[in-house]
Amino acid sequence: MTNNQEKIQELSLEMVMGERFSRYSKYIIQERALPDIRDGLKPVQRRILFAMNEDRNTFDKPFRKSAKSVGNVMGNYHPHGDSSIYEAMVRLSQHWKLREPLIEMHGNNGSMDGDPPAAMRYTEARLSKIATEMLRDIDKKTVDMVLNFDDTEYEPTVLPAGFPNLLVNGATGISAGYATAIPTHNLSETIDAAIHLLKHPAASLDELMTFVKGPDFPTGGIMQGLDGIKKAYQTGRGRAVLRSKTTIEPIKGGKQQIVITEIPYEVNKAGLVKKIDEIRLLKKVEGLAEVRDESDREGLRIVVELKRNADAQGILNYLYKNTDLQVSYNFNMVAINNKRPEHVGLKQILQAYIDHRRIVTTKRIQFDLKRAQEREHIVSGLIKALSILDDVIRVIRASENKKDAQNNLVAEFGFTNKQAEAIVSLQLYRLTNTDITALQQEAADLQAKIQRFQSILGDANKLDQVIQTELLAVKKQYGTPRKTEIQAEVQSLKIATSVTVADEEVKVLISHDGYIKRSSLRSYKASDPAENGLKEVDYPILEETVNTLQHLLIFTNKGNMIYRPVHELVETKWKDTGEHLSQTVGLDSDESILTAFCFADLQQKGRFVFASKQGNIKQTDFADMKPGKTYRSRASKYINLKGEDNEVILATYVPEADLTTKQVFIVTHAGYGLRYQLTDVPVSGAKAAGVKAVNLKDDDFVAGAALVQEDDQVAMVTQRGAFKRMKVTEVELKNRAIRGIKVLRPLKTRPHKVIFMDSITSHDQVLIQTVDGANVNVIAADYSISDKHSNGSFVLDEETQGAIATVRKLVI
Repeated sequence: MTNNQEKIQELSLEMVMGERFSRYSKYIIQERALPDIRDGLKPVQRRILFAMNEDRNTFDKPFRKSAKSVGNVMGNYHPHGDSSIYEAMVRLSQHWKLREPLIEMHGNNGSMDGDPPAAMRYTEARLSKIATEMLRDIDKKTVDMVLNFDDTEYEPTVLPAGFPNLLVNGATGISAGYATAIPTHNLSETIDAAIHLLKHPAASLDELMTFVKGPDFPTGGIMQGLDGIKKAYQTGRGRAVLRSKTTIEPIKGGKQQIVITEIPYEVNKAGLVKKIDEIRLLKKVEGLAEVRDESDREGLRIVVELKRNADAQGILNYLYKNTDLQVSYNFNMVAINNKRPEHVGLKQILQAYIDHRRIVTTKRIQFDLKRAQEREHIVSGLIKALSILDDVIRVIRASENKKDAQNNLVAEFGFTNKQAEAIVSLQLYRLTNTDITALQQEAADLQAKIQRFQSILGDANKLDQVIQTELLAVKKQYGTPRKTEIQAEVQSLKIATSVTVADEEVKVLISHDGYIKRSSLRSYKASDPAENGLKEVDYPILEETVNTLQHLLIFTNKGNMIYRPVHELVETKWKDTGEHLSQTVGLDSDESILTAFCFADLQQKGRFVFASKQGNIKQTDFADMKPGKTYRSRASKYINLKGEDNEVILATYVPEADLTTKQVFIVTHAGYGLRYQLTDVPVSGAKAAGVKAVNLKDDDFVAGAALVQEDDQVAMVTQRGAFKRMKVTEVELKNRAIRGIKVLRPLKTRPHKVIFMDSITSHDQVLIQTVDGANVNVIAADYSISDKHSNGSFVLDEETQGAIATVRKLVI
């Protein structure tokens, strides 16, 4: 009891868990998930190939049940579940996963559609022909053998590997803290690169890449991005783009179809077809008519049939970007090198393979040399015995038994024990003259072999020549053309909006309070246009029939610009309110929509003109107003509003052709008017505050600003309820930034103050709303044109109708 207590150790849980997990991690890293850099195999794969070879389940023998092989592997070498062994065996047989499958399988071994293989009791398997190259000479003590899990059998720590399997068949796996993704490569290219490195140990990566141009996947495809491939070959990490091979073919009826003949590596074909069909059903792309999988035993073929006049290239680019028709391939080349996981590059993998083959070839030649020397020793004894045959027969006949005969031959003639054993075991027919000649020929051949073996072992260059010859033989027998095309640059995918958006006319409404919506013309015509879903106090800023491919620029009184493509607007019924802009873009509680414009594209050549209440003005090129990537969630500033109680009072667009003819007309609250050429206003960026538009007194501000021409008119409303209509020529053309002239007649008692000014035509109306809820609709044509000294005509009575709350122009 005391002794047992002495064996008890007090250990913290953290230390025990850390130590146990580190041991477990080391085991699964080295013994389960990562391939060996020399033969490119994980332990389970190596055990499967070795067990099937031991069982003579090779390409030149009949197929055997997969369950038998799985049982052998599990019972003798791999103490894990049969499902994991069978899964590894199936993968080794799948021609769409491995560039050179190492197992042949009869029966259902899965599919590119992700179908599971049949149970192992139904399938049959055997080693493929090329797998014999992985195992060749394993019986000549070329690799280290260790005891299996129950010390009953020996298994190899690595296979001889007659070709660079790690590169040829690649590897994928996940272990504790490590993962690997090594792509497959072309057998001929990797062998050529290995031979070049064998001859030129100092070869650069660029030299090796003249042979290995990039991965070569069993499913073909196109890999783009040579820089990413080179980085991966240098560091073990890199990224490239892998896309399908496609063609656009004309079909009857003037239509076209996209034919996909190769898809990216490890992409599920059925999932890809389903995704493309979902895009068609959800109408994310205009022009998709039908998607069909026409793959058969002849090869892969997916057909995407398009509607008449569809943009085939645009649709293909959309599919590249939004489906697995194009994927990013991330190289993560991790392998076990000297019992440690390492990121390895192309040269390191090839060098490790060459070093391994040198060891294997050396051990094989040493084995063959020893066998040749042993046989040469026996043959020389037999030749000597035949030369003194009568004496040898006499000694043997005089001996008591076989053992005594051996001893007597050794004692009488100086034979070695092995030679004596061969002599007494000699059959009588071998005593002919013909056999003596054959023995002499065999002795000469053995001498030549021994000399050749010794010469190879004594000269590193000759050893490398043997390796080269064997690699070239493998290349000649198993080499196949490259399947994956390598392209240096990654092609950018530009998708026209017309590809993803239906080209149709819709009704768009943007309100003063910030509500926005689009409705189909059918919904608009089926409703009363006045029932637009807005509150009584709200009103439309823009209400137009526009195209879904057009673009909206929305300007607020706080200097924020909001961009929306028409097709991205929430589609509702005309009588519904729509979406408030604050749901996606942060707006202040007192912020409102000043104006909005719809453009066919974002390549306009004109300029925007902005003026603020505190007297600043600027022009900004359309190009400077283009939206950024975050337009959906953030508004962009179009002017820097300086000072308190400042806001934008003018935001308008001027086409390029009108820039030299437009004039700025400004009226201040105190009744000063100023008119000057728009060309006097400098052009500045979106973030600028602009320049002085008018010289304001301390207590004055801009009541209204408009862009006019010589024959235009303006309308003004004062705080006392007077309406005035005036020609712009009443104010002489002056320079920017001066005070201007009076456009109202001064009064000593309760002088008129301008609260609204805008350009107007005889067809326009002005709506005045009071704080008491009264609405006064002023028709411009009903009032005569006044001069600059007039205060206009009263259109409402403050005492009975209330003070003016808002004034706005109605364009009829």
